Amino acid sequence: MIALPDRLQKESVLRVGAVSAVTGRKVFVSVDTDKNLSELFYDGDVLRNIAVGSYVDIRKGFLSLIGRVEGENAHIEGEDSEDWAPQPGRRTLAISLVGFLDREGRFFGGTKELPLVGNEAFLLTKEKVHQVHCLVSPPSVGLDVAKSEYEGYDIALPVDGLMNSHIAIFGNTGSGKSNTLAMIYQEFIAQMRARNSEAFVENCKILLFDFNNEFTRDNCLTAHKQVYELTTRNDNGAQIPLGAGGLSDIEIVSILADATDKTQKPFLKRTLVKQDRAIAANSPTNYVRGILQRQIKSILVMSDKLRIDLLLDYLRQVLPDEDALGAPINHMEGLEWFSNSAQYRVNGNLWIRDNQDLIDNTVLYQTVGQFNLPDDAISSLIIFCYIQLIDDVLASRAQNEHIAPAINKLKSKQADIRRVFSTAHGQELFTENVVVVALGNVNLEMKKTIPLLLAKKVYEDHKRIGGTRSLNIIIDEAHNILSRDSFRESESWKDYRLETFEEIIKEGRKFGVFVTISSQRPSDISATITSQAHNYFIHRLINERDLQSIASAVSYIDRLTEESIPTLPTGTCIFSGVAGQMPLKLAIRPLEKQLQPRSDTTKFQDLVPAIGVD
Repeated sequence: MIALPDRLQKESVLRVGAVSAVTGRKVFVSVDTDKNLSELFYDGDVLRNIAVGSYVDIRKGFLSLIGRVEGENAHIEGEDSEDWAPQPGRRTLAISLVGFLDREGRFFGGTKELPLVGNEAFLLTKEKVHQVHCLVSPPSVGLDVAKSEYEGYDIALPVDGLMNSHIAIFGNTGSGKSNTLAMIYQEFIAQMRARNSEAFVENCKILLFDFNNEFTRDNCLTAHKQVYELTTRNDNGAQIPLGAGGLSDIEIVSILADATDKTQKPFLKRTLVKQDRAIAANSPTNYVRGILQRQIKSILVMSDKLRIDLLLDYLRQVLPDEDALGAPINHMEGLEWFSNSAQYRVNGNLWIRDNQDLIDNTVLYQTVGQFNLPDDAISSLIIFCYIQLIDDVLASRAQNEHIAPAINKLKSKQADIRRVFSTAHGQELFTENVVVVALGNVNLEMKKTIPLLLAKKVYEDHKRIGGTRSLNIIIDEAHNILSRDSFRESESWKDYRLETFEEIIKEGRKFGVFVTISSQRPSDISATITSQAHNYFIHRLINERDLQSIASAVSYIDRLTEESIPTLPTGTCIFSGVAGQMPLKLAIRPLEKQLQPRSDTTKFQDLVPAIGVD
């Protein structure tokens, strides 16, 4: 017997069968009768035999066409022709072409050519599996975070192509999405620090919004990070520095006040101008006292009692309501209103309008001398808001019902603002280049406000730097702030919040700003944001609306892959995007216990230990 050359002998082991039909992009392969075992031994390796979900190599001349098995049957789908029917006992594979390997062994996604009937089909060797799954070409840096789910081979994801893109990580609770997020950034930070620690710290910033305090462990993501554990429950939490602008920045103040663009934001701009002038004066307190005295003289000579009462109510928000001894002050003491003449009278017989010098001796006017500007930034801002509103009403420039909601919003939030923000000068947000903002103990209103304020601030600051540095904004549990279905806020403010993040994700790439979102409810997130992601990690999703949102946003996922999403095991995901040539099913490596986010499921056997069991 003549011995076969080694190459032919090896290929005979790998041969699956031959192409029996080609209909469009669908290819049908009749499987050889001796290829029905589940595993094969080849060159010292155990290879999984051909099955649904595996890849095949269809040889057409010097070209290797790579296909994926979508199904198998005992006959060709939709065809009753005896010419196409396989021999009895032979399987027929329905294969969808996903790409091809060129002569240099480089994989390209897409269809270049179709095979011919009779072309042989082979199992992929370990080397070819690596070529198909190779996403990192030297000298590019790769992130060793996953294995191929079917073959179990290591797969590295490219830093350039993944980390300089917008990333979306979706999956139900317990599907492994928190581990995926942590693993990707843990490896990215470690790789960049090992490459050039000084340049990484200087040029790359990472800001993570953590809604459930999952990433606050000392070594989670990195040991070199700044964690702001915020709370609105008491005064013991961390405070976020607002930087040099502080509460003098119109964008920050507008966000805190939920201000509308057309009326309230211009009012707040005028307020900040007045505040800046007062602070720049030789004596800010005396400057404000002079404004209040002028306003009182204008108010007490008015004839419109409704407007007078309104303005006096504003003054009471500014003036002290107790004297130096702690006794309550009756601001209107000695003043009497007469409706017939529509004016005030002092001491029972002196009309103020005819004797305006009498105003100087009224309790209301004298109380101004006890006024002092508070040291607290938010209290000072609210006082200047009322002072500006009095001026605007006196000048018929503003109406109470348009402006008051913004001031009331600041007043309702002032305790929370003091607890979570620091207005001290000289403080910086990024004391480390990785910052985690933990929002688990923050009330719902501030959970929406803080990410919006910080994201907008760091984005605007980064734009001024230019595109020479990078900023990665990570939003875990992104449905908390990127949902279109929120009913807890006005429609206009919800639109402003979404438009801000939509602008960042649409325009940020030009300035080196990249967004990573993670969510268990992709259907709740704005479709604009979901569709703008470049790379997707899709874990197990069961809800029909979530699956539909994925199908519409990620158009290049094939039917077989899409149908597998509800049954993905924990830790396994579909990776699809610009960083790869085709969708891949990846098993993300689990992090060590001390590096994992705090996202474990509570176990009742730990909560209720058995008595007498060690």
